[in-house]
Amino acid sequence: MRRSIITAAVVLLVLAGLGSVAVATGGGSTVTSARLERSLTASFSQVYSQQARLLGHRGVTPASLHAKAMCDNGGSNVGPGSSWNCLMSFHDPSNPMPTTGYGKFELNVHSNDCYTAGSPSTLVGFQTITDKQGRTVNNPAYEFDACFDPGSSNEPTGVTFPSALTITTTALTPDPQGRATVAALCGTGADGCVGSIEVTTHGKKLGSVPFHLAENETAKLTLPQLPPGTKEADLAVTYQQGVGSSGTTLPVQG
Repeated sequence: MRRSIITAAVVLLVLAGLGSVAVATGGGSTVTSARLERSLTASFSQVYSQQARLLGHRGVTPASLHAKAMCDNGGSNVGPGSSWNCLMSFHDPSNPMPTTGYGKFELNVHSNDCYTAGSPSTLVGFQTITDKQGRTVNNPAYEFDACFDPGSSNEPTGVTFPSALTITTTALTPDPQGRATVAALCGTGADGCVGSIEVTTHGKKLGSVPFHLAENETAKLTLPQLPPGTKEADLAVTYQQGVGSSGTTLPVQG
């Protein structure tokens, strides 16, 4: 669910004289992935640096973060809407990136070239934080507003991130023949998710099942037959394209 509370920090990157109505170029919307990628990295770098000052973290500046973003709306990558997702990486030695190498930001983009960005709490914390003086204050990086110049460059940034595979199943339920399935989700990113899942029980390898998922595709993968009495199964994931966890252990029900 998109956050409904907007923090007080508002970053407006709009040229002087920009009106509330965007001027379309080339007969289309001025909202494009390239403009959002440039705007989001600049806006986030400002509010994250502000958060660092509140926390007393030294050496964090917009320039030091080297933020990079890849934005996608699941379609034409043009036009306003609430379906924009941006993958972004940045460099803060005290706050390393997850194994995927990036965090996922959700954007609600308006036709006036402004947007609200919701940051992943795993990277920036929650709505309120405790500052260096021990006070509870709003977290400026948790959710923020920004605008971009509709006349700014629309050249592709060239930034891409691999899709991340997530196994969403939490327990295996075999059928009478010992067959079980796992649900896998390939997230936003480039080139989808390709690889295989090798299944091991009681130290014995049972075989592997391949996967080939497009971006934002979910699939149910049928695992090799589980021996009777199996209590848990180890799933080891190998990637040819995409990133994600190297594996997981799931309990077997029934």
